[in-house]
Amino acid sequence: MSLRDQVEQLLPNWERWYPSLFDAASDLGLIKAEVCDPDSLLLTRRHAKIRQRAEDAHREKWGGKAQD
Repeated sequence: MSLRDQVEQLLPNWERWYPSLFDAASDLGLIKAEVCDPDSLLLTRRHAKIRQRAEDAHREKWGGKAQD
């Protein structure tokens, strides 16, 4: 079920009272803020594993050595 469907199920015509789906979902308790490590917000860190897997797959297919 999508977030919009959940909000509409709990509060039909939510658009009358809220400027956005985010505001309605927040007030209804469907979404909540979470504290996270600031380093996890950096795209370079978040995508490091994906980039490493792509490099490994490339090396496996085409050869070459890992850079130090």
